[in-house]
Amino acid sequence: MAHVSDLIASDIGEYLRSHEHKSLLRFITCGSVDDGKSTLIGRLLFESKMLFEDQMAAVEADSKKYGTQGEDIDFALLVDGLAAEREQGITIDVAYRFFSTDKRKFIVADTPGHEQYTRNMVTGASTADVAILMVDARKGILTQTRRHSYLVSLIGIRHIVVAINKMDLVDYSEKTYRKIVEDYRDFATRIGIEDVTFIPLSAFKGDNIIAPSDKLPWYHGTTLMGFLETVEIDEERMQKAAFRLPVQWVNRPNLDFRGFAGTVSSGVIQPGDRIRVQPSGKESTVARIVTHDGDLPQAVAGQSITLTLADEIDVSRGDVISIAEHPASSADQFETTIVWMHDEPMLPGRAYLLKIGTKMVTATVTEIKYQVNVNTMEHVAAKKLDLNGIAVCNLSLDRQIAFDAYTDNRDTGAFILVDRLSNNTVGAGMIHFALRRSHNIHMQHVDVDKAARGGMKGQKPCLLWFTGLSGAGKSAIANMVEKKLHAMGRHTYLLDGDNVRHGLNKDLGFTDADRVENIRRVAEVAKLMVDAGLIVITAFISPFRSERRMARTLVEEGEFLEVFVDTPLEVAEERDPKGLYKKARRGELKNFTGIDSPYEAPEEAEVRLKTVGSSIEASADQVIAALRQHHILGAD
Repeated sequence: MAHVSDLIASDIGEYLRSHEHKSLLRFITCGSVDDGKSTLIGRLLFESKMLFEDQMAAVEADSKKYGTQGEDIDFALLVDGLAAEREQGITIDVAYRFFSTDKRKFIVADTPGHEQYTRNMVTGASTADVAILMVDARKGILTQTRRHSYLVSLIGIRHIVVAINKMDLVDYSEKTYRKIVEDYRDFATRIGIEDVTFIPLSAFKGDNIIAPSDKLPWYHGTTLMGFLETVEIDEERMQKAAFRLPVQWVNRPNLDFRGFAGTVSSGVIQPGDRIRVQPSGKESTVARIVTHDGDLPQAVAGQSITLTLADEIDVSRGDVISIAEHPASSADQFETTIVWMHDEPMLPGRAYLLKIGTKMVTATVTEIKYQVNVNTMEHVAAKKLDLNGIAVCNLSLDRQIAFDAYTDNRDTGAFILVDRLSNNTVGAGMIHFALRRSHNIHMQHVDVDKAARGGMKGQKPCLLWFTGLSGAGKSAIANMVEKKLHAMGRHTYLLDGDNVRHGLNKDLGFTDADRVENIRRVAEVAKLMVDAGLIVITAFISPFRSERRMARTLVEEGEFLEVFVDTPLEVAEERDPKGLYKKARRGELKNFTGIDSPYEAPEEAEVRLKTVGSSIEASADQVIAALRQHHILGAD
């Protein structure tokens, strides 16, 4: 439903045209629990006449059942749609609402106040132009106020309104208002927030929401709606920035047309402008700006267009088309801030999918530089990042991408992390800058390659990855496989879990984070050995599917054979050649796979060895047969 305007009755056509061309402001409300966020939004909907009669009737009925305002209407119930929220009187999910006035259209996100719903708050803030930070005039600046201020600053929202609410409960005291303003300004300066507007109001009573309140004669600033209708929106600012078009689709309907479609994230473009495609760096000139309604003389931020170029250059989905004078940067290693949004922790060394704009690449967190305690702003050391954690991290990608710093362009500086197995979004991040080593380190061409080295040895290089529980028989079978290959004159090397921990990985323990790093290092070493033309055999528990998948992606397709030594836990525990299960059962060994740390069995291993009732030699022969089947050994 739209704002009620006199034009609806007099000239509906003119009303629709004016409504279509109104600017759209996205904003969020945030703050501590019970500061009045939902009540404020409900009041805005009510005052802008955005409610149908049946909605009003429903909220009046719900106010009697769930309300917290006695006989009065509880406007918060217009937004708190979840039953759990109404029963507890809090906001859990992010609730989005639309309303409009004669001057502008609005989408508001009501975000949760509880600490455990930080990820929901970050989601709601990711597209906002303005943040309304609610402060209860009776309580002043709280820990959650500082927490949400930091998150808003982190996400890059440029305009912050500190709405000092419930002024009616402090007798509209100017002294109370001034004290809160002074306290917040001191805190805002310390975290780098500059553009702050303070508005005293009462969401429940409607004071200073739409019109100035005669109960606040000492306040001479804007009303909340006056601010929202006039503040500069981010889209207007981005139209002044350098041109960026993340390519979403290469449009090739016939042999005579080849265009590059996407939504302009920043800047202005015209036919004849010189452009550069990143990360390749190739340049051309814009020939046409094509839309469904015909060619345009220019396009600006927010428009969906198709560009055609004067030259036939290689442009793919995920590339970024920039104005040549101010192109995007390209790199594969960055300092970033990451907000973790999943129950399973983020572990350095584990590979995730990273989506930035329309580009999808593989990413690994190489280092957690520090985690931020958003309650105290303290920087603390961390080996992993748990749900709702925020940390500054170094990130390494498997290829270069085009990017801008997040502070300059959200679209080309923000990314999400996706779990490679479940495809769930597990984190969100912001790029600060490229690491210098990403520009200083390049792959060096060599003339003697892997194929040449393998050919000289009469074999196809490969990686045999043995996985299974402790005591399953991995090392014994892997050792027998190498003996048989050696007898056949093949060139091999066996990387065994215990042996590697005496040298390369002697600094690592057995936490999940250390296990991930252990396998990452082994996989990188194995990759180099495969490049040397060897048949590489590894024998590691390697309990997590994601790390085994990471190892697989390091070598070429057909060069990785996963060998699952499938031994039931009770059999492995009965064997217990090192006495480790007994120690784990007594609590002397923590994080022991199969006891208090999980083992994720392979789902589609190339070789599955059922060791119960089968000898070591028979299992080794099964592996040799698989090597022949996959054409690894060549002619005997």
